[in-house]
Parts: sequence; structure tokens; C-alpha cells
Amino acid sequence: MSITNQQVAGREFLRALYPSEYFPDHLLDKGRDILLRLCARIEAERPADLAGLYALTAVATLEFNTLQEEFWAAGSEIETMARDVIAGDFEFVVSAYGFADADLEEVVAERDW
Repeated sequence: MSITNQQVAGREFLRALYPSEYFPDHLLDKGRDILLRLCARIEAERPADLAGLYALTAVATLEFNTLQEEFWAAGSEIETMARDVIAGDFEFVVSAYGFADADLEEVVAERDW
């Protein structure tokens, strides 16, 4: 997937979590891919308003919900630090695409982590 937004293309998603052995790299890679797919969908679909954006972020959030099960199976979990980092990356994404007024609670409203 080719990301054209230069801010996003240079972002190392979930970067703060990789140094910790508690979070398996292969699962963080899957989380990074979720965020990159979200970016690709925003670029492809170009939501015209917050409702359209929230529909896209809901899909990505549900993917993280599913990924949570893999973290549990690996003896890890999306806990406080991870939640903050993931939410921060969601916030970065929506801002980078011009939705600085998006409500972060709405952006990740579907989360169960």
C-alpha cells in the first residue's frame, strides 16, 4: 500500500511499544498494518466529513479488538501504555488527514481495549 501523505509515510506507528519485550513484535507489526490500512482507506475514500471518517476508524478499531485476542494468546495485552500509544497514533492519523477537530473518543469508540 502506497501512502502519499508525507507526514504519515514517515511515521513509525506504535514505535514506543517495540522496545518492550511484553509486546510481541509480530503483533505490533499487525497493529502497524491496521493503521497503515486506515491511512490507505482515508486516501482512497477521502471522507468528506467526520461521519465518513468515523466509519473508517471504526473498522480499524474493530481490527485492534480482534488483535487483542492474539495479544492475550501470546501472554500480553493491550493495556494502559499500549492503549495510549494506539490512541495517539489514531489521533495523529486523523489530524494528518485534516480532521484535527475529530473527537478521539469517537475515533476509537468501538474499542474494547
